[in-house]
Amino acid sequence: MRYFVLQLITNDKFSSVEHRVRANRDGPRISVACFFSSNLFPNSTVYEPIKELLSDENPAKYRDMTIPEYTAGYLAGGFNGKSHLSNFRI
Repeated sequence: MRYFVLQLITNDKFSSVEHRVRANRDGPRISVACFFSSNLFPNSTVYEPIKELLSDENPAKYRDMTIPEYTAGYLAGGFNGKSHLSNFRI
């Protein structure tokens, strides 16, 4: 499960953290690129905050979404280093 889905379905109870890298002074830094695509297997699953976690005091903070919908918006917005999940906030 992608990090942002956990944040969405828990209605911010569990939030994503910013990815950071700590360089090692003892040797060279090595990076490994991993590529994957959510478009290989089109998924129409709708993700939304878990109903049991919602109440009048804690209403839904995000609207429903699908992974293809998230991915399309993320790619269209460019890579600005900010979470695209905020675009799904109510």
